[in-house]
Amino acid sequence: MQPEPRNTMAEPLIPDAIATAAIASHSYTDDKIVYPAFAWLRDNMPMGKACLPGYDPFWVVSRHADVMAISRDAKNFINGDHNLILQTQESDAFIRKSNKGKVRSMNSLAYMDHPEHAKYRGITSNWFMAGRVAKLEARMRQIAEESVADLLNRDSECDFVKDFILYYPLRVIMDILGVPPADEPRMLKLTQQLFGGDDPDERRHEIPLGPDAAARAWRATLEDFYDYFRELSRERRSQPRDDLISLIANKRFDDEYIDEDRELDYYIAIATAGHDTTSAASAGGMLGLLRFPEQFQILKNDLSIMPKFIDESIRWSTPIKHFMRSAAFDVEVGGQMIRQNDRLLLSYPSANRDPRVFERPDDFSIMRTPNNHLAFGNGPHMCIGQHLAKLDMRILFDALLPRLRSVELAGEPRLLQSNFISGLKSLPIRFKAQ
Repeated sequence: MQPEPRNTMAEPLIPDAIATAAIASHSYTDDKIVYPAFAWLRDNMPMGKACLPGYDPFWVVSRHADVMAISRDAKNFINGDHNLILQTQESDAFIRKSNKGKVRSMNSLAYMDHPEHAKYRGITSNWFMAGRVAKLEARMRQIAEESVADLLNRDSECDFVKDFILYYPLRVIMDILGVPPADEPRMLKLTQQLFGGDDPDERRHEIPLGPDAAARAWRATLEDFYDYFRELSRERRSQPRDDLISLIANKRFDDEYIDEDRELDYYIAIATAGHDTTSAASAGGMLGLLRFPEQFQILKNDLSIMPKFIDESIRWSTPIKHFMRSAAFDVEVGGQMIRQNDRLLLSYPSANRDPRVFERPDDFSIMRTPNNHLAFGNGPHMCIGQHLAKLDMRILFDALLPRLRSVELAGEPRLLQSNFISGLKSLPIRFKAQ
């Protein structure tokens, strides 16, 4: 007789205070709240169940090994049957009501399972391969040099986020996607509304506060994106260009254009995560240099280690905070039996601060080797734009660092209030140019 898997009979319930600290959007505005909660979970209940008022029960996956195992196992853990983002019961109910009974709130790659996922990922996968991305380098350098020149004209003090880092990756991805430069501010505003639905500065204020406010704001912002991209899609079908909108708009399966909902959500995914996560990681990297000033000198003295700085910036900031998975079958993971249809929250920032994998994980350490972070995910859903994001950041800091003699904090950094995709929304700095 085979022994039973460990802990199969009992479901370890996370104390409400710990679960709230780990998943509430306001927790992500304060590292002193969220990271101690992750540490408690990793040490005491790495596969624990949260049963919080207003939420359906879900498992919190906090250790690196378990997040990686679930990410790689697309047979047992699926994306497309439920909401990929943790939301309240009221928000999920609103999505079902407005989405023909389905709680899958988008039809982008992150929400798809095999074989649908591979089919639609294949449309753009070649565009985001390292070789193809490298061909964009000259244009990216031009944008980076212009951005750095603008920064250095700001009289030695600025908000690194609001005045600088929001715009460079935005310009790069909109150039690739095919969005006119005049529309970039609109894309930035909609992105901030999509990911900042709980943030008092970024939320849509016409949406009344309440248990389903996040879902209502999400739907309203998606509709604004749809109105915009429908028009561009029509233009590119009649007059295609060398851009991603033209590629996606003119893609056919069995002589039919792809469904409009999948087409439009494809644009939105690229137009939002394609710049927001990169700007968040870049701002996080700058904050790392400010919090650990010896790392600034190490990098200044040897710019050849820039790729290590980029990886550490991405690990340390981890812009995507979670994705959800659903169990397709009864399955054991991390010594715990998970039942069919159970939902699991994969905590990427917790995995990326796991001391079982990273020595002194809370430190910002450019020379960290190896740096097997999970900020891009893992397995079949690993971020399709990871090569572009790294090149984006390398080119920008290659242009910026040689021009800076020194840099220091000029005020208190502020983080976006969001448990999904978030990072710094303000980083006041004071600098001296070379």
